Amino acid sequence: MDVNRRQDGGLVSDDPFCQIIAGERPAFVVHEDDLTVSFLDGRPVFKGHVLVVPRAHVETLSDLTEVGPFFERVQEMARAVEAGLEAGGTFVALNNRVSQSVPHLHVHVVPRNPKDGLRGFFWPRTRYASDEEARSYAAAIAGALSGGAT
Repeated sequence: MDVNRRQDGGLVSDDPFCQIIAGERPAFVVHEDDLTVSFLDGRPVFKGHVLVVPRAHVETLSDLTEVGPFFERVQEMARAVEAGLEAGGTFVALNNRVSQSVPHLHVHVVPRNPKDGLRGFFWPRTRYASDEEARSYAAAIAGALSGGAT
């Protein structure tokens, strides 16, 4: 994998998440700011499953320099997923290297409800029925971030 430095000193890579951040690969973006980009997982555990990634290319949590601000974004996203999707809670997870499908730090924020069938760490994935359905999930979560949902 190619890794280079941006003009501001941050690292960039040719991994799929860096491509999403650069706008070179499509994604259903829920929120972005100067530190993070959050988008729907293409193969969600449950619909509304969001990935929160740092803009700077770092592979693991150990490589992340702005841990506090990054996890403030994760916390905000967990709140938004619950509020926007009227979920009972969330499952928040991070893999470091092992089981890390893309070598770019990412935190999973998965909506949860009682008796939703999630058992342990092995579960089937689902797909959105259409791009419109995916957009509706992204919009519901994004609306909760901007205070549109309570």
